[in-house]
Amino acid sequence: MLAVITFAACTNSNEKMSKCANDTWDKVFPLSEKVNHKKVSFQTQYGFTLVGDLYTPKANEQSQITNHKYAAIAVSGPFGATKEQSSGLYAMKMAERGFVTLAFDPSFTGESSGEPRRTASPDINTEDFMAAVDFLSKLPEVDVDRIGIIGICGWGGIALNAAAADTRIKATVASTMYDMTRVSGNGYFDSADTEEARHEARVALAAQRLADPAAMAGGVIDPLPDDAPQFVKDYYDYYKTPRGYHARSGNSNDGWRVIGTQAYANSRFLYYINEIRSAVLIMHGENAHSRYFGEAAYHYMVDGKAEGYKTVVAPNPCPENKELLIIPDASHCDLYDGGFTEPAGKGEPKNLIPWDKLAEFFNKNLK
Repeated sequence: MLAVITFAACTNSNEKMSKCANDTWDKVFPLSEKVNHKKVSFQTQYGFTLVGDLYTPKANEQSQITNHKYAAIAVSGPFGATKEQSSGLYAMKMAERGFVTLAFDPSFTGESSGEPRRTASPDINTEDFMAAVDFLSKLPEVDVDRIGIIGICGWGGIALNAAAADTRIKATVASTMYDMTRVSGNGYFDSADTEEARHEARVALAAQRLADPAAMAGGVIDPLPDDAPQFVKDYYDYYKTPRGYHARSGNSNDGWRVIGTQAYANSRFLYYINEIRSAVLIMHGENAHSRYFGEAAYHYMVDGKAEGYKTVVAPNPCPENKELLIIPDASHCDLYDGGFTEPAGKGEPKNLIPWDKLAEFFNKNLK
């Protein structure tokens, strides 16, 4: 059974799941005056307790009198981040535009339960999204037939996997997406897409399990080398500066377990996305290093084939409600929070995230 709980007090310092939490504002973005916010929790079918932030339009207070039902959106990501960062911003911005929204910490992450911390599972992470849909479906102000999801970065691929599995999800946005199973198995830009390279990685991970299974891989590199690739500099500018740093975020601190994505490397999230009949919008920055993930996923979903995917499958039965949106001048991390004019969180946001386009997409497809 699902439980909606408003927590009472405290968090701890070592990123274990909080035994209690409160509505003290601890996000990396300011709270909008147009929305209400409260902390909630809910259960997954695997027995994990996920903690989230529920955002509702302030007009929701009147809806309780008129019995108005809202469309709802569950949001998670980026991979290794927490709900106090990008996913919370997305949820709040969509609530400003009239949706009931939920930003949640996945299993093993942030304030949600699961040991060991910061690990991953194809099944459990997909279930996290479906459990969020369960939770939203139980809210009296939500129309159960009008629920969508947003996955950011690594959670973009997970969102597509959830949409392929769960027909209750009527519209999906994958923003600046990674296919975490593809990069875990093939390396960046498929540079390690050989049996020999995968075998070497498997040998190393097997040895790591015996040597120190709890070892952490580290978050975003700090200090930042002068010769770091631009996308690594972009990650630093978001996760390691006041722009996006959060104490519970793995990416801002000691990162992911070395063996935490071992199961991802031997799996593929997107095998059935060509069978998604509901609406999908894949959104990427023109200059994003990750753009190839989104473009390949889009073409595989619509056409049944794409570079980087060995299996050729049937074209999508509903291609007309699938969109690929490339945002000019935007990098990968610009779609975390809209981007900044200068590094290290200085300057005014560029507002590169098309919030009204996202609202238009969900209004069109959640009706």
